Amino acid sequence: MSDHYEVVFSCFLRADTPASVLQALRWHMGMEDERPEGLDAEDHPYPSLLPGSSPLPGGDTLSLRRTAQQFTESGEGFVWELFARLYWVDDLTLHLDALLKLIAPHVVYQGYGGHIRDEYDTDVKSFNFHDGTYDRVRL
Repeated sequence: MSDHYEVVFSCFLRADTPASVLQALRWHMGMEDERPEGLDAEDHPYPSLLPGSSPLPGGDTLSLRRTAQQFTESGEGFVWELFARLYWVDDLTLHLDALLKLIAPHVVYQGYGGHIRDEYDTDVKSFNFHDGTYDRVRL
């Protein structure tokens, strides 16, 4: 019997996030068919952000979009908005650190960037980003 988790990624990535990172995220989301060159197959063995037939209220949700975050006299300031809410089987949690490590250097705002919660628990374990890294999540 497998454990299941609600996993949420909710963060903004810098406008200058490398194309290779965005391509890796698109592959994880099922928007790209081929594994991006240079993405370690051991750390990222299969796409981890694919929507499925989730029993979560509202189902699975995924979004990666370029959005204006601020408006200044010199123009708009764009960022990449990453939002995902997924229902994961416990095998996927083995690769959570690899996903967090992929995006952490590019996260704009320090602090909360998402969470993981066992489907039967009320407590969440938050992903906190700071200074290009993140606090490891202990399940």
